[in-house]
Amino acid sequence: MQTYRVGGAVRDALLGLPVHDNDWVVVGATPEEMILGGYLPVGKDFPVFLHPRTREEYALARTERKTARGYHGFAFHTDPGVTLEEDLARRDLTINAMAQAEDGTLVDPFNGQGDLRAKMLRHVTEAFREDPVRILRVARFAARFPGFSVAPETQALMRAMVADGEVDALVPERVWQELARGLGEQRPSRMFEVLRGCGALAVLLPEVERLWGVPQRADYHPEVDTGVHLMMVLDMAARLQAPLPARFACLTHDLGKGTTPADILPRHLGHEARSVDLLLVLCERLRVPNECRELAEVVAREHGNIHRSEAFDATAVVRLLERCDAFRKPDRFVQVLLACECDARGRLGLEERPYPQRDRLLAALGAARAVSTAAIAEEGQARGLAGQAIGQRIHQARIAAVAAALAH
Repeated sequence: MQTYRVGGAVRDALLGLPVHDNDWVVVGATPEEMILGGYLPVGKDFPVFLHPRTREEYALARTERKTARGYHGFAFHTDPGVTLEEDLARRDLTINAMAQAEDGTLVDPFNGQGDLRAKMLRHVTEAFREDPVRILRVARFAARFPGFSVAPETQALMRAMVADGEVDALVPERVWQELARGLGEQRPSRMFEVLRGCGALAVLLPEVERLWGVPQRADYHPEVDTGVHLMMVLDMAARLQAPLPARFACLTHDLGKGTTPADILPRHLGHEARSVDLLLVLCERLRVPNECRELAEVVAREHGNIHRSEAFDATAVVRLLERCDAFRKPDRFVQVLLACECDARGRLGLEERPYPQRDRLLAALGAARAVSTAAIAEEGQARGLAGQAIGQRIHQARIAAVAAALAH
């Protein structure tokens, strides 16, 4: 029985990056021997165990065989005769197919260390084509390591997989999982660059794919192309360390521009409402979590008004805050404003431009939330008012508070 540290922990250690989680492979053992050693079995599809003390995952060395299309179409085989090299051969990229023995010896049968030095994302074997999730993983690693390139032969293999229909078999939950992780990486635009390059983006996110080549007014968008703008917005979200819901809102805020009638281009009248419609379809298809969907819907619908809000008087500001549900969900509104700032600064040559709309609207929200709605309701009830009449008094009090705040 031999134990090896494998995968990302080995890769990141060689890159000098922090290692947060260790994964281990055990060669020459049976499930019964692992259990006798105190390991807790947790694997559903194949034998994975938790270490009795560290709780890190230990998997028995295994091979796999393709049995059907998609992510779940595999049969796994484990027994004490499966070698470490056979286990590493089933992994996605050479930089993830290295192992380290307990004495520190590096096991690198597929030259992952060389590809780390060359900054190359390269598939290990032709078995790569059997799992379409690996296309998403390559794209995600491109976003995590933006200085790395995808090997030409790996690009060709991914294009062939898309042409063969493998991507169509991906389950929504796994697509969302990888998309969410990619959005959280150092340069999210690289994920979409790789997915576009192999044709997978058109299959998985056609609403996003169609944005490239769509022109915008150059006086507002010096980069002109909507797809280029979208990638700049995503990278700005990474730069500003936006949380996932805000990053997803950045991805989907302009979907409607892909359906703007040709006769009104490069203007995009009404694109906000079209963006919301497309967003809801996308979220249903990928089963996007409600937190992300709801915030993205607000941003898609209101980002234009938020950009123009510097010219709004107190009445218009309060109405905007109400539409954004900012009084009930102020923390979400902070993320809405962050996504809008990313949109405003995700433009060629305007990356360092300040975004005063954020501070103005946050000051207005603070003033409006300081209004004692309970006191107004109590006074209104004493005068025989109810329901809508009390709501109108609260609305007017908030307008007065915002007017005073904006005056200063």
